Amino acid sequence: MAKVRGAVVVEKEGCKGCSLCVEACPQEVLALHKEVNSRGYHYSYMKNPEACIGCSNCGAVCPDTCITVYRVKF
Repeated sequence: MAKVRGAVVVEKEGCKGCSLCVEACPQEVLALHKEVNSRGYHYSYMKNPEACIGCSNCGAVCPDTCITVYRVKF
């Protein structure tokens, strides 16, 4: 069975920093950035990218649909 690694892409200008994705991540990959976007929100980013398994929990709970998850076999 091939190993799968995930990659999360967050549209940072659309993110309102609700942190639902951070809480939904079983691998503790996501966190809220210290910087803010143009709307004044702390946006989500991949703090620990090598731990991402591509489960898509973060994208499923995002109320603004600003998260895309990619899965790559290696």
